[in-house]
Formats: sequence, structure tokens, C-alpha cells
Amino acid sequence: MISYAEMIRVFGTIGLMSFGGPAAQIALMHRVLVEERTWLTEAQFLRALSFCMLLPGPEAMQLATYAGWKLRGVTGGLIAGALFVLPGAMVMAVLALLYGAYGGLPWMQALFIGVKATVLIIVIEAILRLSRRALKRRTDIVIAVLAFLALFALNLPFPVVIAAAALWGGLRASGPVLTPPDAAPLRWAPSLRVLFIGGLLWAIPILWAVTAGQVFLTDLGLFFSKLAVVTFGGAYAVLAYMTQAVVLDYGWINTAQMIDALGLAETTPGPLILVTQFVGMVAGMAQGGVALALLAGLMVLWVTFVPCFIWIFAGAPLIDWLEGRPRLSGALAAITAAVVGVIANLSLWFALHTLFAELNLLRWGGLQILWPEVTSLQPVAAGLAVFAGWLILRQHWSLVRVLPLAALLSLTISALTGVL
Repeated sequence: MISYAEMIRVFGTIGLMSFGGPAAQIALMHRVLVEERTWLTEAQFLRALSFCMLLPGPEAMQLATYAGWKLRGVTGGLIAGALFVLPGAMVMAVLALLYGAYGGLPWMQALFIGVKATVLIIVIEAILRLSRRALKRRTDIVIAVLAFLALFALNLPFPVVIAAAALWGGLRASGPVLTPPDAAPLRWAPSLRVLFIGGLLWAIPILWAVTAGQVFLTDLGLFFSKLAVVTFGGAYAVLAYMTQAVVLDYGWINTAQMIDALGLAETTPGPLILVTQFVGMVAGMAQGGVALALLAGLMVLWVTFVPCFIWIFAGAPLIDWLEGRPRLSGALAAITAAVVGVIANLSLWFALHTLFAELNLLRWGGLQILWPEVTSLQPVAAGLAVFAGWLILRQHWSLVRVLPLAALLSLTISALTGVL
């Protein structure tokens, strides 16, 4: 049996090296867990990955949790999942506190022009990569286009778009139900017990905030709990929806800070959804200083990642049973296609807010379209976006190289032009 000490060493290394988004993180885990350590077979890894892609939340973190659960039960799952998140969470906490203290200074704002330009290209790269994998049929393209229009022109809520796609894909799917011959007998009771106990643990900090009269922390916990249930497609897919809520509905941060948050999340190891921690901490810093920022960060981390453990511990024993269900596969395929449209909407949203200083909201009947003031084009941001796009999309430079380079170029240009 694999010792806990060895698990901590291996999964701790994975957590520290998990840069580059879910594709790179899944590839790293495959190399370490399947090829080098042979702790999982190829079939087990692929079956678990398919299951994790059905779930809301960061699939790479959930895959790590499943691997730990498979090796040493619930304790192993807690070790593997926590070590995947904690290195990035600690870095993000430091970055959020520094940003809260110095983010308003001119030199910091100049740096973030380059960061935003690079993030715009990263989002475009994500949609190109995902569309090649997800848009294999004409119906997939139709779903993606409809999802884009529903968000960009009709301003429909993100959860409604994803739910509609899943329902349509599930109802249209057909085929025989297949269960692997080595599947364990189906037992619902343990999974229901995990859901009940996990749900109580999930609610503890929110209940504390309510009883303590902490309105901000209560709202924070409730919103990000809801977000944890609809994060299909990862952080890119929910970012526009999250921005609408935290900027317009709650007023916790502004749009520029939201874009900065994703830029910083790209620089840390671990799941990109750690952007939620940054948002919570920056909002807490503005509301009540460092102490509230730390409490807000802990609240967001808890309600974002505790559900991930619940889904895995409740669902992992059912993976074999879920594997051959065509309606679930159809729902997942439709969700994946819709996420292409969702990220396309995010790409356009990013481009408009990064490249133009002034935007107008055009209304016509039930349509709401964001339209830029052409004369407000920001040439430095546009030039840096073109430069970052050439390095990333054509020269295939890594984000770790491009992001600091673009930030330093932005700072240099601002200093030479006398903006600082």
C-alpha cells in the first residue's frame, strides 16, 4: 500500500508544478500517476477524467482528488485534492493582499495593461483549442452560436444557458446502456451519506457568518456556493457571469479589477478558479482591511472547493455505473459545445474592456449589445495584445514567459510616454 508520506510528496510536487491550465495539469498527472508511478491504469484514468468532466468545478483538481481516493480512500482524496489547491491558494493570498494595497498606484496599473493584453490572447487560445475538440458536428456549432447569442445579445443567465444545453443534449442522445464487466455493484447509500455530511460541512461557515451578523461574508458565501454548482467549463466559462454579479449586482469590485484577477490567477499554480479567491479577498480588503480580506478568502476557498470533494467522494463509487449512460454523455457533449459559445462571449467581453476606454450598451427590444466608442481605442493595449498574440499563437511561447514580458513592456512604455 502506498504510504501517506509518499502521497504527500508526489501530490505536493504535482500541486507546485500545476501551471498552464487544466490541459497541462491533466497531462502532468497522467505522466506521473499512470506512466511513471503506475498508480492508476490507463482505463481508470480515462474513466475518472470523463466523470470529472461531467461535474461542475475544476476537473483537474477533482481528478487529483479521485486519484487520492482510489489509492487511500477519503483520507487519500483529501490529501491529493488539498495539495493540488493549497500552493496556488497561498500564492494568490499574497498577490491579493499586495494588489489590495498597491493596485491603485499608477505603476501597478501600467503593469496590468500588459497583463490584460496577454490574458485576452490566452482566452482566445482557450476557445480555439476547445472548439477544435468540441465542435465536431453541425449541431455542436449551432449550440455554440446559440449560447453566444443568448449571453451576448439576450443577456441570459449563464446557468440557464448551460442547463438548456444539457437538457437538449440529454434528450437527443440515444444508444444502449453499457456497464463495464468489472463494475462493482451499485450502492447508493454511501453516496447519499457523503452528500448529507458534505452538505452540512459546506454550510458551516455560511451559518457562522449569518449568526455573527456578517452580511458581506454571508453574501459572499452564498454567491460563490451557487457559482460552485454551475462552473461547467472552468473559470473562463463563468467569468463573465461572475463579473456581472460581483461588479453590477453586489458592487464588490470593478470590471478592471476582475480582468486583473484572471491575469494574476494565470500566474499561479493550481486551478484557474482560484480567481474567485482573489475576488473575495480584494472585495474584503475594500470593505474592512486585511482581516476581512483573509476571512473572505477563506470563505470563498471553502465554498468553492468543498463541493469538489463532495462530488468525488459521493460519485467516485458510481463511476463504473455512470460510464455507459448515453444520455449523460449527450448532456456533456452539449455542455462542452455551449461552453465554446460562452468563452467566445467572454473573449469579446475581454477584448472590448481591454482595448477600449469607453463602451456603450445598445438596447433594442429584448436585445442588449455592448458596443465600443471607436475613438477610445487604447493603442498601447492593442499593440501589446498583437505582440502577445504573435508570441503565444505563432511562436508558441509559454504564458510564464509572455506575461512578465508584456507587463514590463507596458510599464516601460508608460514611463517613456510620461503617463507615470
